[in-house]
Amino acid sequence: MENKLLNREDIVKDIKKDYFLLLPNGEEIALDLSNKEEVLNKLNKYGYEELIDYVKAEELPAEVKPEAPSIKEMKRLELADNESASDSGNHRMYPNGQLMFSLIKDWQERIAKYDLGAMEIGSPLFYNKADEQILAQCGSFHERHYSVKVPDDPNKEFILRFAADFGLFKMVQQAKFSYKQLPLRFFEYSENFRYEKSGELSGLKRDRFFHMADIHCFCKDEQQAIVEYKDIFKKYENLNSGMGIKYANVLRIVDVFYDKYKQDILELVKYANRPLFIERMDKMKHYWAMKSEWQSIDSVHGNQQLSTVQFDVKEGKVYNIVYADENDEKKNCVIVHSSVGAVERCLYAILEEALKLERPVLPLWLSPVQLRILPVSNDAHLNFCEQLDFDGIRFDIDDRNEKLGKKLVRARQEWVPYVVVVGDNELNGAKFKVNDRLNNQVLEMSKVELENLIREQIKKYPYRPLALSKYLSKRPSFYGAL
Repeated sequence: MENKLLNREDIVKDIKKDYFLLLPNGEEIALDLSNKEEVLNKLNKYGYEELIDYVKAEELPAEVKPEAPSIKEMKRLELADNESASDSGNHRMYPNGQLMFSLIKDWQERIAKYDLGAMEIGSPLFYNKADEQILAQCGSFHERHYSVKVPDDPNKEFILRFAADFGLFKMVQQAKFSYKQLPLRFFEYSENFRYEKSGELSGLKRDRFFHMADIHCFCKDEQQAIVEYKDIFKKYENLNSGMGIKYANVLRIVDVFYDKYKQDILELVKYANRPLFIERMDKMKHYWAMKSEWQSIDSVHGNQQLSTVQFDVKEGKVYNIVYADENDEKKNCVIVHSSVGAVERCLYAILEEALKLERPVLPLWLSPVQLRILPVSNDAHLNFCEQLDFDGIRFDIDDRNEKLGKKLVRARQEWVPYVVVVGDNELNGAKFKVNDRLNNQVLEMSKVELENLIREQIKKYPYRPLALSKYLSKRPSFYGAL
């Protein structure tokens, strides 16, 4: 059955495309990508920095980008590294990296289950390649499959999933529901496998094994689906803008759907309040007819897709996912796929955003250590530091037998956002001098004021305790650089 599957190049070679910007005022600005100078002139007039970077990197690629600095920094900070005993594009997470990974995962699950009200499910990692529906859905991904053989039947082949669709669609296929229950939203935190080409692998930006919060909404028709699409778009726009990551909005759409839903698309452009880069096609190349992308920009002006929302008019028929309509007749669902973004890629984007700063620092809720206490002398000041408690804040104590200068250097190397030095004055006074890394200033405040400052910034985000010992003297070194 392999001959049913076409390469990506075979699928897209006959598709005609045109490109343009859609401005919040409804104006369309045509872009001829064969004329680079003209495109850049128009972008400089109508676009903004992230959109210009996106188009240069993705749509007008002309130069090889240097290696993103986060690839070295994720190792130096002892967050993540390639796993040499596995396939390329598979990463190990050190304790602080796993902490950040888990916090992003917690945040994504909160969005899926509480903000979007999706029902959580679970499904297997691999699927029978001989299944006609699985085969039909694979489409152009077949060249990037990992295959699994079973020990007692060498003729039987399974596919490691590249998204959560397979198991969910098989599950919903057997469910019975009516139009009154629609839309139905489902969520799975999925582990996915894609055999990306070796030249495409780049740190946490592009992996062969990655984790993603997949959300699917099953709708009765296109009218209900476009309402779902817009609702999810707005939530993702709020979330991405709230993360402090710079990004461009991109839409890929089949022309008949653009004509049909132009006013709905314009509503989303106005909501985002920024130009939208649109790729319009004369026919479908995948299961979706419309796809929104949030393309973040890294510190070397490369791009990477974070969140996505997809308008699927095909797979409800492929899997025969049906509901009972008002006349008790069976109708196929229209499906809205979406993902908040691969956790690894979110981590990459956050690191790269930090590296754009003069003094790199992570968002406070994601910082493995939010507050560090430095005793000037272990003999005179350590006992006082050990009595301090900052409940609900990740704080540690540099109790190493080192001079204060070395302790300050390490805090800077680890991007610790708030540092308190405890000496004789702090023992006898009611105020601490707090080094604020982000704003490069020293604040004088009480313990309560310091706690309130930190808690105010992290209160709406997930929290987990320290991943390593509270005492730096008791921590192992995984990379040996710190």
